[in-house]
Order: sequence, then C-alpha cells, then structure tokens
Amino acid sequence: MSKLRIQTMVLGMVSTNTYILYKEGESQAVIVDPADYPDRILDKCRELKLIPAAIVLTHGHFDHIGAVEGILKAYPVDVIAGEKEEKLIKDPSLNLSGQFGRGYGAKLTRPVKDGEEFSLLDLTWKVLETPGHTAGSVCYYIAGEGILLSGDTLFRESYGRTDFPGGSSRQLTESIGRLFQLPEDTAVYPGHDQATTIGHEKQYNPMGAYLSRTGDFT
Repeated sequence: MSKLRIQTMVLGMVSTNTYILYKEGESQAVIVDPADYPDRILDKCRELKLIPAAIVLTHGHFDHIGAVEGILKAYPVDVIAGEKEEKLIKDPSLNLSGQFGRGYGAKLTRPVKDGEEFSLLDLTWKVLETPGHTAGSVCYYIAGEGILLSGDTLFRESYGRTDFPGGSSRQLTESIGRLFQLPEDTAVYPGHDQATTIGHEKQYNPMGAYLSRTGDFT
C-alpha cells in the first residue's frame, strides 16, 4: 500500500489547487503550485509535521506562484519548473500578477526539460512538456504512484485557457493528446477543480471527443 499522501489546499482569488505531497511517517514535503497565503501553507506543513524540501511549479501564472517568495523566506529550497517558463515566471506583465494588484515574480532555481526525470520523496518524477496554456507549461508524471500533476493543461471535463500570453489552442490540443497516452487509471490532480483520471477525461472531456474524432488517440 502506498505511503504517499496528497494534501489539497484551495487558495487565492481564483481557487487554485495547491498540493502538499509527502509520505506517511516521513518529514519531507513537496509543495506544488503554492498559490497564495504562504502562512497558511506553512501552518499546514507544521500541522502535518512536515518540512518543505522543494517547490514544484507546473507553470508561472500569478495564481500558481503567489506564495513562493513567502515560503522561501522560511525554507530556501529549490524552485523547479519547466526551462521554457523562466521568463514568464519572472515577469509580472507575462505572469498576469501586474493585472491583479501587486506585480510579482519568482526565481526559478532548477529548470527542467521535457523527458527529464528527477527524484523527490524517493519517487521518480517525469517532466512532460505541455505547452498551450502557456508556452512553458509542464506536467509531472509519477509513474510509480500512477499520478499526474496537470496544472492548467487538463481539468476535470475541461482544459486550460489559451488566450493569455504564450497560449496556443493547437499546442494545447497536442499536449492533451500526449497526456491521453498515459494509462487510463492515472489519477490527475489539476490546477483547479476536482481530481479526475485519464480514462474519465478521454470519455467525458470535450477535448477527448475531438481527439477521438481526429484519430489522435485510441
């Protein structure tokens, strides 16, 4: 039985999912897409007796990086994100924070690229480049646990917007087609709304119906 646990916190003005991943009985934690309110995230870590070991970002929009700076003040850990997202993460005019009050950015300390594998929590995380929502969006596939952290690429019965800087409908379609090649029982943890599975999305997501018609997955 898996010891991996995923604590979901819905934070910020657009109800972003921040995930805290850890193993039962162990102290290290990985924080995925810390949306806002760093004190709340750190309080939850303390409640669970966890110490952040890394921050992992699916992309750089303001609602996924708002708590990065605050967490780093307490725990100067690596910030991991796709190498093609670095400019957006840093630039308030691109990450949209400048349009929603105080502009801010984050410093990417550990860029990763498509197909790269790295270890956190003694688990292998694989980087899947999934441009479309942003040019540098990535998803993280933890095959040993059957988990995909999909950011704003794939939602439950929906998918990410493409009308922000760097967005592309064509690329998003191709990216989701790539995700649909994963095992159908893969649990999908998106950037907003409820968790789902690849199999459910292939059947009920509008993009699944489109890709099925075009023959881009079977």
